[in-house]
Amino acid sequence: QMGSAKIKPEASLKWVAAYANAPQLVDLPIEKFAFMDTETTGLGLGAGVYTFMVGIGRFEGAHFRLAQFFLRHPVEEAAQLAAIEQFLAPCEAWVSFNGKAFDLPLLHNRYTLHAQPIPLDGAAHIDLLHLSRRLWKARLPSRALGDLEHFILGAPRSQADIPGWMAPQLYRDYLHTGDARPLLGMFYHNEIDVLSLAALLSHIAALLNDPLHIPIEHGLDLLAIGKLYADLGDRTTAAKIYRRGLRYDNLQRQAYWQAIRELSFLHKRQGEIESACELWEQAAKEGQIYAHVELAKICEHRHRDYPAALHWIEQALEIIHTPAYTNGERTRHLPELEHRQERLIRKAGK
Repeated sequence: QMGSAKIKPEASLKWVAAYANAPQLVDLPIEKFAFMDTETTGLGLGAGVYTFMVGIGRFEGAHFRLAQFFLRHPVEEAAQLAAIEQFLAPCEAWVSFNGKAFDLPLLHNRYTLHAQPIPLDGAAHIDLLHLSRRLWKARLPSRALGDLEHFILGAPRSQADIPGWMAPQLYRDYLHTGDARPLLGMFYHNEIDVLSLAALLSHIAALLNDPLHIPIEHGLDLLAIGKLYADLGDRTTAAKIYRRGLRYDNLQRQAYWQAIRELSFLHKRQGEIESACELWEQAAKEGQIYAHVELAKICEHRHRDYPAALHWIEQALEIIHTPAYTNGERTRHLPELEHRQERLIRKAGK
């Protein structure tokens, strides 16, 4: 257990795997996943950047085994890499946090420089950074791993933690003095990073597996999940998730009406025009220009009711000239509205 999340995932990884575009992961035993985080001597991917600490965790039955491969001196790097390869032998997939862009490419470079085979080369990879951004971008100002631990998992770090940005200097100091004691906080930092990967995967899997029934505190989280479901092709369930999220009273006005808009177009793509129109009528009462345009389209193209279509456009033109809209918004909307108005006047006059 880490905060409110169990370390070992129990829910299906179906939706996580779908987002990672790796359907083969759905049936892969959790014992085959390697949870990996590195501490490095720099932020680049050049030959002079070392992974002086590589933390890797994997499940062994009910237990989570975490190993930290520390580079006592750069001359021992080949041995460090060999030990990592041996530890990864049972694994077939990666879990990381920004590992696709940084940790793995850097590790690959180190193995290549030593002419050693790259472990899990080409293996499926769940990068939780990208999925976390999708789920909590609207609610959290930062989706850094430490912030997700605090606000999502409910597990803030202790004072023993050392920020990751201090790692390069601490390691350089260690190489100069030989005193490893100042690195204790970095060992803790890396350990918690790896544990958090398992807990975060567990939490996200549970969240995505049953979003219509499990307790979810924030409406914004449900709206993000609904959008994810829609993007992954399950629009029917996505609509239900949106509607659950819209019932929350902790949604701010802008988020609420943005969700109404997204849900209305979801219904439109599904051919559920009546449901879409209900939402557009709600949005039109709130002065939403797009809703007026969509209702005008329905009146014009489906019902051939040109006066009604013209009514919606003229209402939109009145609204766009109110102080609630900026000059930039008027410039963006006016050409389309005026074009539709001219066309509908001609049609209505026939």
